[in-house]
Amino acid sequence: MFVAHKTTVMALSLSLSRHFVNRYFHRKDGLRSRARFSAVATEVTETPTAPPRGEDRDSDASEGKIELPTNQSSERLLRIRHTCAHVMAMAVQKIYPDAKVTIGPWIEDGFYYDFDMGPLTDKDLKRIKKEMDRIISKNLPLIREEVSRDEAQKRIMAVNEPYKMEILESIKEEPITIYHIGNEWWDLCAGPHVESTGNINRKAVELESVAGAYWRGDSNRQMLQRIYGTAWENEEQLKAYLHFKAEAKRRDHRRIGQDLDLFSIQDEAGGGLVFWHPKGAIVRHIIEDTWKKVHIQNGYDLLYTPHVAKADLWKISGHLEFYKESMFEQMEIEKELYQLRPMNCPYHILVYKRKLHSYRDFPIRVAELGTVYRYELSGSLHGLFRVRGFTQDDAHIFCLDDQIKDEIRGVLDLTEEILLQFGFDKYEVNLSTRPEKSVGGDDIWDKATTALKDALNDKGWSYQIDDGGGAFYGPKIDLKIEDALGRKWQCSTIQVDFNLPQRFDITYVDSNQEKKRPIMIHRAVLGSLERFFGVLIEHYAGDFPLWLSPVQARILPVKDSQIEYCNEVQKRLKANGIRAEVCSGERLGKLILIAEKLKTPLMAVVGDQEIETQTVTVRSRFGGELGTMAIDDFISKMKHAIENRIFL
Repeated sequence: MFVAHKTTVMALSLSLSRHFVNRYFHRKDGLRSRARFSAVATEVTETPTAPPRGEDRDSDASEGKIELPTNQSSERLLRIRHTCAHVMAMAVQKIYPDAKVTIGPWIEDGFYYDFDMGPLTDKDLKRIKKEMDRIISKNLPLIREEVSRDEAQKRIMAVNEPYKMEILESIKEEPITIYHIGNEWWDLCAGPHVESTGNINRKAVELESVAGAYWRGDSNRQMLQRIYGTAWENEEQLKAYLHFKAEAKRRDHRRIGQDLDLFSIQDEAGGGLVFWHPKGAIVRHIIEDTWKKVHIQNGYDLLYTPHVAKADLWKISGHLEFYKESMFEQMEIEKELYQLRPMNCPYHILVYKRKLHSYRDFPIRVAELGTVYRYELSGSLHGLFRVRGFTQDDAHIFCLDDQIKDEIRGVLDLTEEILLQFGFDKYEVNLSTRPEKSVGGDDIWDKATTALKDALNDKGWSYQIDDGGGAFYGPKIDLKIEDALGRKWQCSTIQVDFNLPQRFDITYVDSNQEKKRPIMIHRAVLGSLERFFGVLIEHYAGDFPLWLSPVQARILPVKDSQIEYCNEVQKRLKANGIRAEVCSGERLGKLILIAEKLKTPLMAVVGDQEIETQTVTVRSRFGGELGTMAIDDFISKMKHAIENRIFL
């Protein structure tokens, strides 16, 4: 962040020359410089669509990073993490003999274990880690033992572990397997583990946090203490992970959203309900406007449908039967039950059913930015990523059997077009096929699955097969986007549906004047707008590219007597569709600091010389000093950069 020398600010003359601005903006205070963007330029720099992702590119995990293994890519890592969970449980019971153990699995970045015991502090975690180190240093063997159910029951009763007894009752297979750590501790477990505790590098293990967790996830049952830890194969991997974690924390959309005044979740209104503040709402408007333009260009008709409907509609769709736990309670209106919508699909079907369709009408494409409401436990709510009310970029395509492939390919092209505009060009693609329980005949499943594969192959996208992972109503394609830290986020989905057309009995008239059932394709590109906005914030660390930034330029006067001219500049910028603000009331150095903190792409400084020459002196957050230019030139350069998704 830019901080000016106090003496430099004090020496600021009332007439701000270009020479001084260049010297002032050049950051001679020895703080972080933006070397790759330090050149002084007065022309627009033609660059790729996506500008730098975040404030400190030199800290991005993409540069000089260690490629971290996963549980899927390294069985050794998985064994280390599973064993660490056991070692941690053993350490806890060594220090706190009255603690009761429950379960302790490996997870994506480490492991956890749940205990029935008193609250733990960070100081307790340090004690537990020290005891873990001692156990690891003893190089105790991990010994697998098979016992009968009766023998397992006797041993559990002998050590008075009621949760283990409940776990034993849920195990259907025999024999029962137990893993021992030397002769000092044991646990019901199916493995796998390392051969001995000495195979764990204690310097590559860290206990991270403690949290409350209900037994079996049931809020009516005992609250447990869950200790989270991370474990890696070596110290270098742990350091890389901790660096990644710190960078992820710096990019946390909840903190940035508050710092930049983008959104809030108000306790007075209830958890999981998002308030979009003016600056966040501007970004949402840009997202929605971009989405609508692309869809209209690609042959979609836009819809708006109600937020509630009679409960009977959700009986027909099957949601009340299969999805009730995620739906809000019904409300009674004039002796009829109504339901807040959890999905948009039934509404789009009702629009389809308003008239009889001919085979000549297909494909029919409808799209809606539809707000839905889903009940989530308060403990699962998480910023914009897990909410109770959100807007889906939902669309449905009604088509004939032989149109599936072309429609899927069209959706893939449209998805790529939209995601590229927001700076996402790396995806993980999964194709999920027919599960054991499903609706629809073999012929249509085969045809739909083949169409999905052919569309992906035509597109040239590599993908993984999730065998049996499709929905009961049809096969699907799921797409995860990769952000600046290499994290993958589920956004886009394309699902073929044989179920709802049957449930709602939708038909069309074919060329033989016979009634047939169309194919229905569900698809979303961004998913939830709230969640996508959260991903965008973290992807760019709040440092949005010029076209997407809520405030594109801040006009900064050297002294208050220049505010009138600044207001005229702002008026001309706004008249040309540029989002600009005048900021005053502080010394110029403080105004620049504020603009930097708020990650404003452009600063236009106004002094007496600028007023005299009807100019502004401009600095780009991404391009460095742009020099002094006429207002019309400034506007022209900004409009060109905004329209072409580039930055000054």
